[in-house]
Amino acid sequence: MIPEILLIVAGGYLSIGLLFALPFVMVGAARIDPQAAQATWGFRVIILPGTILLWPLLTRRWLSGTHEPPEEINAHRRAARKEARL
Repeated sequence: MIPEILLIVAGGYLSIGLLFALPFVMVGAARIDPQAAQATWGFRVIILPGTILLWPLLTRRWLSGTHEPPEEINAHRRAARKEARL
């Protein structure tokens, strides 16, 4: 019973992801990342599986109107900012 429920939930999640991924790969990727606007069909095929799996995060980003990828925050960037302040 539990495996059946898990399979149904996983199938639903992936189905929603596929329904989201098709328009996102065609239009949405270019809206949230300007460099993806000139992307080839090969790139779009490559990002399709990740888009299917990460659809909740990408949906939020697409709907929020974010047009640039977030800046990565790591130890090197923090050190550079700290040094720039001095």
